[in-house]
This record gives sequence, structure tokens and C-alpha cells, in this order.
Amino acid sequence: MTAERADGHDMGGYVTGGAPFERDTNYIEDRIVADPATIRELQPPPPSKVGSLGYGLAPGAEAWPVEPGRYRLVAAAACPWAGRTLIVRRLLGLEHVISLGRPGPVHDARSWTFDLEGSPDNAGGVDPVLGTERLQQNYFARFPGYPRGITVPALVDVPSGGVVTNDYPQITIDFSTQWREFHREGAPDLLPGERLEEMWPVIERVFTEVNNGVYRCGFAGSQEAYDAAYARLWEAMDWLEERLAGSRYLVGDTITEADVRLFTTLVRFDAVYHGHFKTNRNKLAEMDRLWAYARDLFQTPGFGDTVDFVQIKRHYYATHTDINPTRIVPDGPDLSNWLEPHGRERLGGSPFGDGSAPGPVPEPERVAPGHNPLYPADG
Repeated sequence: MTAERADGHDMGGYVTGGAPFERDTNYIEDRIVADPATIRELQPPPPSKVGSLGYGLAPGAEAWPVEPGRYRLVAAAACPWAGRTLIVRRLLGLEHVISLGRPGPVHDARSWTFDLEGSPDNAGGVDPVLGTERLQQNYFARFPGYPRGITVPALVDVPSGGVVTNDYPQITIDFSTQWREFHREGAPDLLPGERLEEMWPVIERVFTEVNNGVYRCGFAGSQEAYDAAYARLWEAMDWLEERLAGSRYLVGDTITEADVRLFTTLVRFDAVYHGHFKTNRNKLAEMDRLWAYARDLFQTPGFGDTVDFVQIKRHYYATHTDINPTRIVPDGPDLSNWLEPHGRERLGGSPFGDGSAPGPVPEPERVAPGHNPLYPADG
């Protein structure tokens, strides 16, 4: 998610009057890979908004070598695109080789800032590894005057302090495929080869109609644009509801990249999108299968334990001032229902297949008490 749009609009300037919302998908497409020489020889990927598998570098992109400890993932818990990287990093057990920098939930007009209250990581408002107050400084360290949005997630080269990539769809794919040597024992295969042909159209539709669809509703600049986005979103939500009738997960009987990508939107749906983005045909909690599926994932280690509802709500309601000029953050909804039994076990399958769940969340990365029903305030 961006702190400043490429057209110069700052915080709050997300709506273009009279027009539908168009996401800027021009990212820094460098990649961190296990074998840079081989990647450079492969065919460039076709244009895609969801990342690619089996291809080389985009035109003009660079290949950086996988090196444990060299790179820092900067990912705000508030952001759904960054949330994907937090989940995949944890599921695969990459915490010991890729460190985590956590900006606060409300950025200013220039940048996400390292001001997360109560975090031992950001004493004095400075990232302790990068030594910067703003993520913008890390973009500028590599690209002086970088003209596009200062977005998370971003992978930063610690020795130089410069951003390597902010291409969030590709980052999680490369965590699975390029960092395999450093995966924990029992890590799930989020991109199973036998499922890719089925998975990719699902991932593409989920991005277009759901992940980005809620933003097209919320940032629509006209009634016509909103109505069209709303119709597309709910057609896709109904399709997902039906798809989950006979399968525990989106593609097959174990968790995959497709589930990660859908989850980060679903977990924000009732808390933010239903009201803030006007996606209010009904709540997620009123859709039997999708709601049970979302609870199933939330209760799976690696998913719900990365979610910070307080930061999520504060980010959306306090940052998007053109659709919430008062910046008032609602107290609701009640989130305790995320822990209710989901009953999806009856469909068979197992989240980790023949593998195992990740271990406990590292103490410095735990969600603050009271910010998530898994971490009660009095716990």
C-alpha cells in the first residue's frame, strides 16, 4: 500500500472525481533469487499483476543473490499486501534469515514511518537495523527522488540501505521458490506443481475482483464506477462461496498461495471494508462458507497470529481522509467470533498436508495484547 501516489496526491488523495480507481502496479521488479546467473538466462515474464513462475527477469530488472541475514522485510501489519509476506515468511520459517522491520499504521504524506508505538524494534522512531526514520529514505538510497509511491512490503538490502524490490506479488512467490534452502522442516508447499494450472486463474480472479475489488468500491470517483465495482466484487464473492462448498481450501486439500492472498482481504472485510469501503451487501460473517473458511485460516498458525486489528482499523480510517475526513476510528465490530468453531474439518484435508505447523511467533513479532482475539488484553 502506498504512502504517496505517483500523480502527486498525498495522504487522503485516493479518489479521482468522476473516475474509477486504477491501481498503480509499476513496481521495482528486481528479484532475490537462488541462482542469479540462471534467472538472467530465462525468458522474461509476461505482463502480470499477480507475479509469475518459471520465468526470468522483467526488462531492466536485476537479480540479487539469496543470502541469509542480508535483507530486511519492511511490512506494516495494517496493509493487506504486506500481510501476505508476513504470513508466507512465517509459514515457511524464514524469520531466521529475513529480518522484519515494522512501520506504524498511519503514514504521512511522504512515507511510512518507523514509529510503531510500544515496539522494541523502533525505539526513538528509527528502525534499529536500517537506521532510518522513514521508508522513503531507503527508496531514495537506491533511487534518489524516487517518483512513485513509497509502498510496503519492501525488501531492503541492509548493507546499502537501498530498496531491492517492492513487487509484492512476486515477493511471496520467491519466498517459496528461491529461499527453499532455508525453509523450516515441515514447511508447506504453497505452490504445488500439480495444482498450478488450476490455481493461477483463481489467484488472478481473486486479485482482480476481491483483493483490488474492495479498493475499487472504496475509492470509486463516481456512482457509476462504484456500482460497477460493487457488482463485480459480489459476483466474485458468491463464486467463492460456491467454490468452497466441497473443498476445505481454495485449491485442493492443503493451504496454498491462493488462500494466503484471499485471507488478507477477508480478515479485513467486516472490520474495515464493509463500512469504510461501502462493500455492504452483507458482512463476511453472514456468508456461511466464506466465513467458516476465513475462521479456519485465522485459527491456523501463521495466519491469524499475524493479524493486528487495531493497526488495521487505525490505518484505513485515519489515512483515507477523502472518504473519512473526521479520521474517527470505529470501536467495533466485536472480533471474538473469529475464534468460534468453523467445522471445516468435515471436508477433509489438512492445512499443512504431510508437513507441520510453524512454531510460536518470535516474541518481538507478537501482536500486542488486545489487538487480536488470539492475544486477549487480559491474557
